[in-house]
Amino acid sequence: MDYRSLSIGVALFIVAHIAVWYQVNGQFLDEWVREHTWVMTLFGIPISWLYLYSTRYTVEAFGGELWPQRLIGFAIGMIAFTILTYIHLGETINLKIITTLVLSLAIVVVQILWK
Repeated sequence: MDYRSLSIGVALFIVAHIAVWYQVNGQFLDEWVREHTWVMTLFGIPISWLYLYSTRYTVEAFGGELWPQRLIGFAIGMIAFTILTYIHLGETINLKIITTLVLSLAIVVVQILWK
């Protein structure tokens, strides 16, 4: 496993998922975002770039396998969504959400450590 490529891929996934959260859910935080949907849509271009390169680096890290990057990207998205939704919208983290987060972390651990 190429840990350098994995680190870059994971970092890009984190930034991409955070950017998507604000792009899609910013409408619930600020009226300007709600009124300027075309501006927010344009943010999809750099976000797509982040996803393309996060996928490229993560697939490279796993020797060309596509499934590990998909599962890692999914898990990072779950974690980012939960944290940002709690911080900005105050949605509580109940037992169901905690269980989902633990399972998401387990997915990442399995993909990285299981040979």
